[in-house]
Amino acid sequence: MREIEGARAAGVTIDDLASLCGVTTRTIRRDLQALEEAGFPLFDDKSRDDGRTRWSINGQAFKGVAAGLTLSELCALYFSRTLVESLAGTPFKRDVEQAFDKLASGLTPHMQQFLDQLPRVIATKADPLRRRTGRGTSSAASSSAAERQIIAQALEATLHSRQATLVYHSKSSDRTKTYLIHPYRLAYAQGGMYVLAYVPEYQEIRTFALERVQEMSLLTERFTPIEELPDAAFPHSLGVHSGPPERVEITFAASVADYVRSREWHESQTARDLDDGGVVITLQVCRDRALESWILGFGAAARVQFPPALVAGIARQLEEANNRYKGSG
Repeated sequence: MREIEGARAAGVTIDDLASLCGVTTRTIRRDLQALEEAGFPLFDDKSRDDGRTRWSINGQAFKGVAAGLTLSELCALYFSRTLVESLAGTPFKRDVEQAFDKLASGLTPHMQQFLDQLPRVIATKADPLRRRTGRGTSSAASSSAAERQIIAQALEATLHSRQATLVYHSKSSDRTKTYLIHPYRLAYAQGGMYVLAYVPEYQEIRTFALERVQEMSLLTERFTPIEELPDAAFPHSLGVHSGPPERVEITFAASVADYVRSREWHESQTARDLDDGGVVITLQVCRDRALESWILGFGAAARVQFPPALVAGIARQLEEANNRYKGSG
């Protein structure tokens, strides 16, 4: 459909479609027949110039659908809804589902049935870091309502530059404290919602997990942002952290080199191949729990070369893990 729509009024032949899609003309004929039977507004017309049959799509039939989306774009969205819904933050999941229902209204029931019966070529896996209960309370319904209220307040404060106070329980220090904050941005990462806010007390941007906010109050006073945040959330972290980046160098053994080399762990990474088949990966990232967990996940196949503090920290954790296993089994 994308190739046919791209050809616009001129249309495209079956031979052209077979070449563009890298399949046989028989496959194209079968696909066109399936699309026609499903109710898609395709039509064929014999060219007066060369007598060849060309296929086109009646875009007028869906001209007002979904803010001007083409039919192939609409189908792509509908077809990938499971992927998009799985990426949606829990507070917005219902809204995303409703949005897809509205998009689907632009398709006839026959088209919907056709798309639903296509093989599931996209599978998703739930985020293991997502909390199973909203805010750790006994009532899932009440916790969900409390989450939505806090998120709504955070959105209001961020959009209108309103100062706010929040009562926050820090997991690292295991204490609860009240902060005055200037909320700059909301971010969704690793199954949780976070607010990035300037804290006048510390004169720096800090990250607060909304699931650990016990109470939030908006103030009438407004603030003027004094720092410009990057477009991406937590750009210097492999996880959820806002620390400064530094050079990190790790050597990976040949047994995992292909796997490591074939993926982009961070946009700053560079790779240098070794004679023994291993690879050295260099990153410009902040040192945090996410980085350490990633390195430790490779076990003996990864060795940190730089910086020295990270080398010592990983070695210490491996030694502690080894001691815990001594004498077992």
